Amino acid sequence: MKKIIITLKYMVASLLIALSFAGCVAGQPAADDSTTAAIEAQDITENPDTRDKDSQPDAQSENGLPRAIQTGTPVLLADTPAYDGMSYIQLENNMPDFTEEEKKSTEAFERYSDLDSLGRCGQAYANICPELQPAEERGTIGNVRPSGWHTVKYNDLIDGNYLYNRCHLIAYCLAGENANEKNLITGTRYLNVDGMLPFEEKVDAYVKETGNHVLYRVTPIFEGDNLVASGVEMEGWSVEEQTPNSELMGDNKNETAQTYILNTNTKKIHRPTCSSVSQMKEKNKQIYEGTVEELENMGYTPCKKCNP
Repeated sequence: MKKIIITLKYMVASLLIALSFAGCVAGQPAADDSTTAAIEAQDITENPDTRDKDSQPDAQSENGLPRAIQTGTPVLLADTPAYDGMSYIQLENNMPDFTEEEKKSTEAFERYSDLDSLGRCGQAYANICPELQPAEERGTIGNVRPSGWHTVKYNDLIDGNYLYNRCHLIAYCLAGENANEKNLITGTRYLNVDGMLPFEEKVDAYVKETGNHVLYRVTPIFEGDNLVASGVEMEGWSVEEQTPNSELMGDNKNETAQTYILNTNTKKIHRPTCSSVSQMKEKNKQIYEGTVEELENMGYTPCKKCNP
């Protein structure tokens, strides 16, 4: 897998995500519900400012990561490049910071950090596998108000109309968690849909197709006392294959024959798990076995949402 960082550098236009699916970073303009994971939720009506700060972890460290969750190589926002139109950037040569022992684990688990003194989420970590994936549709999450939450609506200007989304650190499709306040951050829809969703869908498809385990860790990055994360760092590792999931993240897309869904009208290439497939008219839908390179030679272009 790769490593991604998504940071909110430009409110509506761009957010920077960093993804490390074995190492990268992504940008975020507006995000909706992404995904969530399970753990005991605190009272969401509680005012963070009235909590016992001595019992809470330090709100922020020098590099923008909550002190309690720093592991491996810290990501410095100052070192991330300026937004250039890409929703993510790759970090640390596309290698995640899991230990050698962690990379061998086939134990199914989910771990979510306690909220800090400002009510902000920390790191979420899970070993994604069929045992964790949900068997039912996701429920509502409107009762959770993550730190920095605002309902900001721009009809017809933003896909989905709303600037901010409740973004799951670990997607519901991966671990079956939903309305867990320790797994939901405020993010732009761009962060949620263009930044995080493509990688979530790829991990989901990989686990369902192989039954393997994927170590999956997402760390929100906050600047100072900001209540909205500047981005997220995403890390992943396929345990059984002992690789950084480069194929899963699309690095070998032109070399490996796979099943794709084509829209013969728009000439777009989609993964079978892409949400756009269900919205496609049957007359425009075609199943294709082959490589992306073959399809590009035929005049097709990859979908930007599922990034086949």
